[in-house]
Amino acid sequence: MYGLIAIFDEQTEQIIKDIWKELKEKSISFYAYEVEDRIPHITLASYNDLNLSYLTKQLDVYYEGKQAIDITFNTIGSFLNSGALFLSPTVTADLIELHTNHHKNFNQFNDDPNSMYLPNRWIPHCTIANRLSPEKLSKAFDYCSKRNATISGQIKEIVLIDVSIKNKAPIIYSKKFIEK
Repeated sequence: MYGLIAIFDEQTEQIIKDIWKELKEKSISFYAYEVEDRIPHITLASYNDLNLSYLTKQLDVYYEGKQAIDITFNTIGSFLNSGALFLSPTVTADLIELHTNHHKNFNQFNDDPNSMYLPNRWIPHCTIANRLSPEKLSKAFDYCSKRNATISGQIKEIVLIDVSIKNKAPIIYSKKFIEK
């Protein structure tokens, strides 16, 4: 399985990594440390089987000259009955356009009709913690709601990761956006 993810500028990434570290130090969540290469991100698409060479050539062409996208996180949320806590970005026209146009242009690769990353199912988010008990979820929510101020930055790159390897998510393709 593969994930196409949007990653952030270094400052935004570091703020989120600091939250991950603080939750670990408080023994609330070890989410960020369960996967060797985990980086803060928003998942745009997931794929089961791919012709990687063909997809990466198509990604190179499609994302050539793409400008970085401003992003602001000012909401904390949770998926029902998931034990997940996430930062939710303000849904802007640019963010929706990034996601929608990706799926329009790469529809041929969508091989899972139940993917939660498809248009009309997608809830953009950056996971802070996952698989928490109700008690730990409450602690994580309380901590993050008191700690966090609005986080503003940019989506600066799209990355394709391989998530089929246990406890790893290596980057197998990357395309940087043009900085504003």
